[in-house]
Amino acid sequence: MEATTLITHVTTNNTNNTSIHGPVVEEVEGLIRVYKDGHVERSQFVPCVDPSLPLELGVACSDVHIDKLTNVWGRLYVPTVTNSTSVSKLPLIVYFHGGGFCAGSAYWSCYHQFLGRLSAKSRCLVMHVNYRLAPENPLPAAYEDGVNAILWLKKTRNDNLWSKQCDFGSIFLAGDSAGGNIANHVAGRLAAADALIKPLKIEGTILIQPFFGGEARTETERRVENNTESSVLTLASSDTWWRLTLPREANREHPYCKPVKITTRTLVCVAEMDVLMDRAMEMCDSDKKMIRCVVYKGVGHAFQVLGESQLANTLTLQMLCDIDAFIHHSEPLN
Repeated sequence: MEATTLITHVTTNNTNNTSIHGPVVEEVEGLIRVYKDGHVERSQFVPCVDPSLPLELGVACSDVHIDKLTNVWGRLYVPTVTNSTSVSKLPLIVYFHGGGFCAGSAYWSCYHQFLGRLSAKSRCLVMHVNYRLAPENPLPAAYEDGVNAILWLKKTRNDNLWSKQCDFGSIFLAGDSAGGNIANHVAGRLAAADALIKPLKIEGTILIQPFFGGEARTETERRVENNTESSVLTLASSDTWWRLTLPREANREHPYCKPVKITTRTLVCVAEMDVLMDRAMEMCDSDKKMIRCVVYKGVGHAFQVLGESQLANTLTLQMLCDIDAFIHHSEPLN
């Protein structure tokens, strides 16, 4: 499966935001435009890359088809070098990317680099699910794709060479931003259908700056609001993502905007300068027994994939260590 650009470029000389498709009715600048007739244009915000990784990383990568009918696929990361003290089989992280449910791809270079490092550091297989995007496929399409990815794992668990390295009784659902929301809701759906996925087992969830919302504004939403210097996610873009994603006539009090109560242990990674910080902290405070919370100081939304500062690089490494510790029950998290 080659890395191809699956998006179209916005015409730069279209100064009045109109085209043969009519006026623009929704837009997140630099990422997406939606026209009156439903036509969607996405800009190439991040380069798309093939599955290759540096040999010294010690991780093999390939793309796999999950559902040809819906064109859902995954990018699989498999450690090739493990510690001699490691168990024979490795946990599996099923990962969902961010992008407001409307943008993002397993082809994106920033995720490819981050998940390659995560696989190496955590000694885990990682399957990055390239789910269907809104507004063409509004929620719950992404949730359904997540559930189907787990069912695909169950169906094919004896058919692949990589599966011989995988401990299917130790699966973690993970994601950042909208992907964190998806991981949480997929976990909730699978908990209600536990018998459907046996012998597979969801051991935990890892939610990185999860994208939840509500009509009432939180303190961090008012404080960060549209300050792009502190967070790539602004309040205005957050509202737009929800309008593009939710069922028609729904508002931000819809259940899709809220975390689902789950019984598996959960790690929530919070960025101090994130517009979503208060919502993540509210989730952490709701169940301190099952939810572990780590706050990364001085950084904003998506710093681990889009941040270029020394602080962002340092805290990304810390995040990888925290995820490793959470999965393997090693040293306490900060």
